[in-house]
Amino acid sequence: MNWSDYEAVWKRQELPVGAGADLAALKETFEKKRRKLAATLFARDLLEASAGVVVAGVFAYSWWHMGKEAWPMAFAIALILGISGFFIRERFRTHRLRLGPDAPLVAKVEADVAELHRQRYLLLNIWSWYLLPCGGAIVIAGATVMRVLIIKAPPGFFSALRGNPAALAWVIFYVAVVLPLCFWGAWKINRRAVLKQIEPRLRELEDLHQALLSQS
Repeated sequence: MNWSDYEAVWKRQELPVGAGADLAALKETFEKKRRKLAATLFARDLLEASAGVVVAGVFAYSWWHMGKEAWPMAFAIALILGISGFFIRERFRTHRLRLGPDAPLVAKVEADVAELHRQRYLLLNIWSWYLLPCGGAIVIAGATVMRVLIIKAPPGFFSALRGNPAALAWVIFYVAVVLPLCFWGAWKINRRAVLKQIEPRLRELEDLHQALLSQS
């Protein structure tokens, strides 16, 4: 699963000016940016939901290949499918709240502000609903493989592994360094997307919203 997809969504948008942006330009470009954001969020949710199903399928195949001793893989599959379900639920939520093309501009701006607040919340809390379930699934899958190896490993397997310190060091390095860095990097780039893209765009739309209300 691509943990940088959230940042990629915002990189497809023009860099917002933030507070003090020209209101006439904001009004002129609003509809185009609104459609572009909706399309990229749709693509992201579809990609992430599909990726979760694929990963769950890989886990299920590994479980079948390792045999009944690999039953803890069921928990890893459930965590990954839970993430896919989250993105599917986001699609239903977005569809339910979607406004028609004839909706007033002020209502569309309010809807975009609400959506950006939602995306900001998701990105700032990505640990709780995305990274921790992914990490839990990885830990469960790794522990299950070790469990099956302990049960089914041929004689001398672990002795041979101890006799290959380079392979053992690589496993430890990957678990202790590479995976934590990947998770930290995912959190960092999504937080940067909030600071550089979402929050300035929110300030733009809030200014536009106030201007529209003052004209009504």
